[in-house]
Amino acid sequence: MGKKDRIVVGLDVGSKKIATVVGKTSDQEVEIIGVGVVDSKGVLHGSIVDLQGTKEAIKESVKSAEMMSAVEIDSAWISISGVNIRSFNSRGMVAVSGKNREITKKDKERVIEAAKAVSIPPDIEIIQFLPQEFIVDNMPGILEPVGMTGIRLEVNVHIITNSITATSNLIKCVTESGINVKGLVPSSIASAEAVLTQDEKFLGVAVVDIGAGITDVAIYERGFLWHTFTLPIGGSHFTNDIAIGLRTPIPEAEKIKRKWGATPPSLDEDESIEVARVGGGQPKIYSKKVLWEIIQSRAEELFKMIYDEIKRMGMEKSLNTGIVITGGTALLEGIQEIAEDVFNLPVRKGTPLGITGLEESVSSPEFSTAVGLLLFEKRSIYQSGGESFLKKLMNRIF
Repeated sequence: MGKKDRIVVGLDVGSKKIATVVGKTSDQEVEIIGVGVVDSKGVLHGSIVDLQGTKEAIKESVKSAEMMSAVEIDSAWISISGVNIRSFNSRGMVAVSGKNREITKKDKERVIEAAKAVSIPPDIEIIQFLPQEFIVDNMPGILEPVGMTGIRLEVNVHIITNSITATSNLIKCVTESGINVKGLVPSSIASAEAVLTQDEKFLGVAVVDIGAGITDVAIYERGFLWHTFTLPIGGSHFTNDIAIGLRTPIPEAEKIKRKWGATPPSLDEDESIEVARVGGGQPKIYSKKVLWEIIQSRAEELFKMIYDEIKRMGMEKSLNTGIVITGGTALLEGIQEIAEDVFNLPVRKGTPLGITGLEESVSSPEFSTAVGLLLFEKRSIYQSGGESFLKKLMNRIF
């Protein structure tokens, strides 16, 4: 391992699976050296509902990654999501106090603190704080103001909050599994780090991460993150719709979803599928058109909800490069075409980019969040606001 290489671990605690990814990072690349994936236990719609079950699954996932990588894991970056996640943009402004009006690091820290001085409910706390751009004397788009000259310094920031209870339970599960929490990264941001190109971020794009229990969305333009939101619909809702519509057990519905997806039936109206029945008995034959209509209906509902929120924020004209869908549900055949019809924009499936080593082990959209956790640290975009939040929260728990 080179002098600049270091080991980084990402732990994605999802509703369907818990994935631990170990990487060796350098200035040039992230080399995947270990992966551990187990079925999730005790997580529903991104929130912990069974502490013991979740801890057992985390330990199993970590152990598997340790065996593959030959690395003893004692800390990790953790993904965070859930229906309690909220976000908003804020602005801070200060007068430059440096000698000869030169902006100092202290001025930068002061303006960031000013932007963080927002009123939030007592049961809510900031989990991530991301500067978008600095403005010096009305000149926007500045990435690093230190050293510049000006009278007034402003900053636009994106703030993400969560329920203190939900976040505390996640941290508790991880730490009691023997893993120190290095940082919390919202799933949408982690996935964006893994699947988006710099051109997409600059020109305008939305990443749609469709997990098992929820869907996380992040919108970028001019290289900055401008909006994030979460919807309480995911792949499990597609599965439940199939189970109800075809009167089949949920495990069978999951198999049908993965096998046939949302691919429209052929012109042959007799095309059919055989489906096991709830409670046993003779399998029933359904037209494939019935399955397609079930999946299409749910997919259209989800994408319309996403588009409505994007329009509500006035950002529908910002998506110049289109939509990138990722997460396990992005694997469904035909879902990309449904998204294109709803958004009337180019849509592509996002898989992790910029990795080497055991990349074939994490090349699926299912691993976008886990891989993105490694890339998040490598690109040094984690902010001190998240660290201080984490320290305060850890002190409150323990």
